[in-house]
Amino acid sequence: MLLTRIKSSAEWQQKEALAIVALTWLSAAIFGGIPFLFEGVSFIDAVFETMSGFTSTGSTIFVDIESYSRSLLFWRSFTQWLGGMGIIVLFIAILPKLGVAGRQLFRAEAPGPTEDKLKPRIKDTAKILWALYVLISAVEVVALMLAGMSLYDALTHTFAGMACGGYSPYGLGIEAFNSPLIEFILTFFMFAAGANFALYYRAIFIDSNFLLKDEEFRAYTFILLGFSGLLTLVLYKDMDFSLFNSFRYAIFQITSIMTATGFASTDFNLWTDSAKVLVFAVMFIGGCAGSTGGGMKVVRFLLMLKYARRELFKFVHPRLIRPIRFNNKAVPDDVLQSILSFVVIYILVFIFSAMFLTLLGVDMISSATASIATLGNIGPGFNVVGPMANFSALPPLGKIILINNMWVGRLEVYTVLVLFTSDFWHS
Repeated sequence: MLLTRIKSSAEWQQKEALAIVALTWLSAAIFGGIPFLFEGVSFIDAVFETMSGFTSTGSTIFVDIESYSRSLLFWRSFTQWLGGMGIIVLFIAILPKLGVAGRQLFRAEAPGPTEDKLKPRIKDTAKILWALYVLISAVEVVALMLAGMSLYDALTHTFAGMACGGYSPYGLGIEAFNSPLIEFILTFFMFAAGANFALYYRAIFIDSNFLLKDEEFRAYTFILLGFSGLLTLVLYKDMDFSLFNSFRYAIFQITSIMTATGFASTDFNLWTDSAKVLVFAVMFIGGCAGSTGGGMKVVRFLLMLKYARRELFKFVHPRLIRPIRFNNKAVPDDVLQSILSFVVIYILVFIFSAMFLTLLGVDMISSATASIATLGNIGPGFNVVGPMANFSALPPLGKIILINNMWVGRLEVYTVLVLFTSDFWHS
C-alpha cells in the first residue's frame, strides 16, 4: 500500500528508499506466513518459512513436508519465485511512474555492487528483467515436463530453481525423482539463474558475444566448472561412486550451492570431509551481480582478489600507480572501499550469528553452516541442518537470528543494518 502512494520527487532521499525496501521485505515475510498458521505452524516457524521463501533461501523448518497440503506447498514455492527477481522490482514494473523514487528503490534492492540500467527509465529496465525471468521460467517448466515431471512438480521446482531458492514439495528434494536427466536440466537453469539477467538482454539485442566478453560471467563459469571437476575427482576417489555419478552429483551440488539454490540430489552430509570442504567453500562465493543467486557475488570476489594483488605490488613498489580494471573500465577507489567494507561486515555477521547459535547449544559445524547458509540465502548446511534434515530442532531465538540473517543477506547487508544505526534516523 505504501508503494502505491509514493510520488516522484527530487527531494526523495536514499534513506527513505532503504527503509521502504527493508520494511517491505519484512512485512512480506510476516503477512505471507498467514497461510502457514492455518495448518498449525507456529508464528516464528511461519515467519521463518516465509522469509526463507521470499529471500529465496530454501532453509526449512518442515519435518514431514508431504504432510502439508499441496496448495500450501505451492504457495511456499511461489514465494521464492516472487522474491527471486525482487518484490520491489515487480512493483516498479507494474506501478505508475515513480521517477526518482523508483530508481532509489531499485538500487536499494538490487543484488550486487553494480546497477545495470538497460533503459534510461528504471521502470522499463524492471519490465525487461521480469519479462526475461518469466520467459526463462516458462521454458524450464516445459523442459521439466518433457523430462517426466507432472505440471505441479514442474511449476514448484521451476519457482524454486529460477529464484535460486531450493524449496521442494518432497522431503528428499530432487533425489525423490532419481533422474539424471531432470538433474542436468535443473543444473542448466540454476546456472542460468545465477548469471546476470541483464547480460541475456544485451546478448540477444546488442551483441551475441556479450556473455563471453563479461569478466564476471567468465569467472563464474570457470569457478563453477573448476570446483565441479575437483569434487568429481574427490567423490570418485573417496565415495566409491562411478565416474558418471561422481560428475552427476558434483556438478549438480556445486551449481546448486554456488548459486545459492540449495537443491539436493543426494545427501552430501554423508560425504567425506574433503568433499564437504569444497561445498562449503563455494557457499562464500555466490552467483553473479544482477542474478537471482545469493552469496557475496562473484564480482566482489574478483575485485577483492585484484585489490589484494595490487596491495602486494604496492608493498614492494610503494610509488606504484596501478588502477584496478574490471570489464576494461577502471574501478574507483570508493567502490573498492565499499566492497571491502561489505565483505568485512558480511564475515562479521556470519561469525557473530554462528557464535550466538553455538552459545544456544547448537554444535559448531551446524552453527557455522546454518549461519552462512541463511546469510548467503543458500538453504541447507551440514549436520543437523543438512540437506535431508531441517531447521526445526533449533531453539526459537536461534530461528530469529537466522530470520535476520536471511533478511540481511537478501538485501545486501547495508539496506537492513543501516536501519539499526542512530545516524540513519537523524534528519
